[in-house]
Amino acid sequence: MKYTVKIEEKSYEVEIEDIHARPVIARVDGQRFEIHPENGIKPEATQETRFIKPIELPKPTASQTGTSRELTAPLPGTVVEVFVKPGDEIELGKVVLVIEAMKMKNSIRSTRAGKVAEVLVHAGQTVAHKQAMVKFE
Repeated sequence: MKYTVKIEEKSYEVEIEDIHARPVIARVDGQRFEIHPENGIKPEATQETRFIKPIELPKPTASQTGTSRELTAPLPGTVVEVFVKPGDEIELGKVVLVIEAMKMKNSIRSTRAGKVAEVLVHAGQTVAHKQAMVKFE
């Protein structure tokens, strides 16, 4: 892939052979360079760098969760894996199944604690938005 890079009013022609190969081979105005992106050197902080302090979100309490006896699909996709079966006792927030949507795997967690009455889906099945997937007793 060829790029034109402008640095302080001067333009350079840069050609990168394979961005996924290691080292990355780049040619700048005909001169060959090997670049090792994972060499551990971190760029110096600039005035534009902003540090964001991570915060921990509180876990939902029983009063904040739904009282529905069904767990529904929050998005359409394909069920990849199911981790529960009828009769299982599960806790609030436990991963119940995984749905793949747009090449991303989404862990679907229980919205309540209780006993699984029925699993309405299986691996490989396509689900629609808000389709019931698990019933609780």
